Amino acid sequence: MAAAYKAFIFDLNGTMINDMEYHTRAWRYLLNNDLGGNFSWGEVKQQMYGKNPEVLVRMFGPERFTMDEMIALSFEKEKRYQQEYFDELALLPGLHQFLEAAHQKGILMAIGSAAIPFNIDFVLDNLNIRHYFKAIVSADDVVLSKPHPETYLKVAEQLGVYPADCLVFEDVPKGAEAALNAGMKTVVLTTTHEPKEFSALPNVLHFANDFTDEYFDRLIR
Repeated sequence: MAAAYKAFIFDLNGTMINDMEYHTRAWRYLLNNDLGGNFSWGEVKQQMYGKNPEVLVRMFGPERFTMDEMIALSFEKEKRYQQEYFDELALLPGLHQFLEAAHQKGILMAIGSAAIPFNIDFVLDNLNIRHYFKAIVSADDVVLSKPHPETYLKVAEQLGVYPADCLVFEDVPKGAEAALNAGMKTVVLTTTHEPKEFSALPNVLHFANDFTDEYFDRLIR
């Protein structure tokens, strides 16, 4: 099976680390306590995809904030998230072993995330895993967010591989849809969404709670 893929591309939040509850909590605090909103947990969770300014526009409309204001608010949200999540920061079970095994097999690996570099650095440097990744595409590197394929196509371009030779690891339907639009298969980690929410996406090969699933062993044999 490993011969079918020359590259593994990982989304970050919810895929490599199980932190989406902390992002939802930080967003809800900002939206309701700092910005005067009245959003439920479910309403916030549903809108948590794409770049941070896009989340703010979806919640409050395009006229409420300037881009500079949205960037500043985004950093406040991320600082709150990092403070609350730091003591829990850890890779999903089995992921470190999977990364090391793929690295030993010579499979290229990269990150394609809607997170800003501030958050990607927080994870890679605190967990000391930056050396596994040959390319990183963040929110700052793309014009169009997932489900547009720009993120994943840029990763493939930076790795020098065809999209069809890449396997994407995702946790949200919009991300799996971005992989589909890029011509890539995907494996879904069910940290935040149930398999039924991906039923319209024909590119999903497998669902797993974490990377201890024996499916991952087969990927690198």
